[in-house]
Amino acid sequence: MSSYKEIVTKAVVGKGKKYFKNTYTLEATNKPSTVLGCWVINHKFKGYKSGEQIGVDGSYDVNIWYSYENDSKTTVINKQIKYNDIFNVKVKEEADLTGDTDIIVRTLKQPTCSKVDIGEDNIITFDIEKELGVEIVGETKMKIAIEEDEEPWEDLNNEITDDIESEIDKNVKEDFI
Repeated sequence: MSSYKEIVTKAVVGKGKKYFKNTYTLEATNKPSTVLGCWVINHKFKGYKSGEQIGVDGSYDVNIWYSYENDSKTTVINKQIKYNDIFNVKVKEEADLTGDTDIIVRTLKQPTCSKVDIGEDNIITFDIEKELGVEIVGETKMKIAIEEDEEPWEDLNNEITDDIESEIDKNVKEDFI
């Protein structure tokens, strides 16, 4: 007959992902003719618990390379973009979030520039897309079945007798190598 025990352990008790598409603007020092490239680098982020929600603070740098003076000169402008995103992550009902919880944030899709437009008055408008995944690690309980009957120990007979020792001595060839 088996009984049950409860084990308290840390496990993923909530998980979710969210897609973001944001539009930003930058003012160029010269009148842009053509946008030649847009790179997003140095993405950093950290998750935290805020009441019933999960917040993610982060930042990344955007570098836009463009030409001016009828495509005869080029320059790069950069802007650091900071963000604060909020997640409503569903938590499993057995989870206890009153204790110590860990928030794990992963980038499922790195921030990338998906669209760049040149507007009037030297304004460059660009779209950044990213996808973040959040996991909440907290304490939870598991029930396991306990078997009351212990299996008996098996007797092992590993003693070397004189007969076995003489058999080994006969079969070992000392000039093998």
